[in-house]
Amino acid sequence: MHFIIDKSQLMNGIQHVNKAVSTKTTIPILTGIKFDLTAEGLTLIGSDSDISIQIFIPKIDQEKEYVKIYQEGKIVLPAKYIVEIVKKLPSDEIEFEQTDHLSVIIRSGRTEFRLNGYDAEEFPNLPQIEEEQVFKIQSDLLKSMIRQTLFAVHTLESRPILTGVLWELENHMLKFVATDSHRLATRTSMVETLNDTTFHNIVVPGKSLNELSKILEDEPTTVQIIVTENQIQVKMKHLLFYSRLLDGTYPDTSRIIPDKFKTNLILSKQEFADAIERALLIAKDDKNNIVKFTTQEHLMVELSSNSQEVGHVTEQIQANEIDGDQIKISFNAKYVLEALKAIDSQEIRIEFTGALSPFVIKPVDHDWALHLILPVRTY
Repeated sequence: MHFIIDKSQLMNGIQHVNKAVSTKTTIPILTGIKFDLTAEGLTLIGSDSDISIQIFIPKIDQEKEYVKIYQEGKIVLPAKYIVEIVKKLPSDEIEFEQTDHLSVIIRSGRTEFRLNGYDAEEFPNLPQIEEEQVFKIQSDLLKSMIRQTLFAVHTLESRPILTGVLWELENHMLKFVATDSHRLATRTSMVETLNDTTFHNIVVPGKSLNELSKILEDEPTTVQIIVTENQIQVKMKHLLFYSRLLDGTYPDTSRIIPDKFKTNLILSKQEFADAIERALLIAKDDKNNIVKFTTQEHLMVELSSNSQEVGHVTEQIQANEIDGDQIKISFNAKYVLEALKAIDSQEIRIEFTGALSPFVIKPVDHDWALHLILPVRTY
């Protein structure tokens, strides 16, 4: 293997695939990045037990030469060294020359490294996926859907299925659901499907989605996703992302979302969030971050928080609309703030069924998102 490559292209590629490289594995070769050079260009692969990422750097793209190829070949190089070496090399071009099947010389400017690697034949092959359940979505939309649900997954392995986000697709409607049993976030969107793709109980690990979100572009470029029984594949330009799925059945959360409410109100999202932030200055010393919420006359809402050690805060904000019974309820301020940050509308609707029942927060101007939060018993 012998080639010269554009440094920025290589740096971008290895930073992406390095997200899939495990630092805790007992299999040494999985701590490395596979370099596979062919006549078309360089393929980089990183993999662990959960995710795999493959990047292709073409020899020529849009009439610009990125890779000068002198001899094809492949090797696996230790990720923690190759990432830092490439980052600190002085020149805009880097030369790789394989001296034998287990080591390479890396040259840039007047700097030269000799780096030992692993036999590429021992690196696990990426899974071959049948393209049966396929849909397409814009990259920026998928990134938003992940951001608007991922925060609500369970962070403890005591309930493994809740550490992932549920994906469901029916009648071209894609739905994401996440819950940690104290709050729930859902996000839906219409997508383009092939062959009327339908699936249920596809649970993608939260850690995988966190890494995918870092890779997805903020532009409306098309992403193709293939879903199988035990994994998903996300296809972007020159990039493949694989993730295993979580085993088990995701709980039916539709039963806990109320369809009738005793109190409805509409608030400015930013005003509500700012008031909660101020109440949290007192509440944050309490393990549940408890803030009390009370509707009052003349479209007023009172937020308060109390700490025996710190003190007390009370604030009133003006609602745009209040219908129904008076409500006195307490909630975890952190959960509500995270829900508000996930909503991309200026006004929110909050719907209550009682002081001890879960309440719903959703945007006023569309029904693509819904957040359900359990109250804290204080009254």
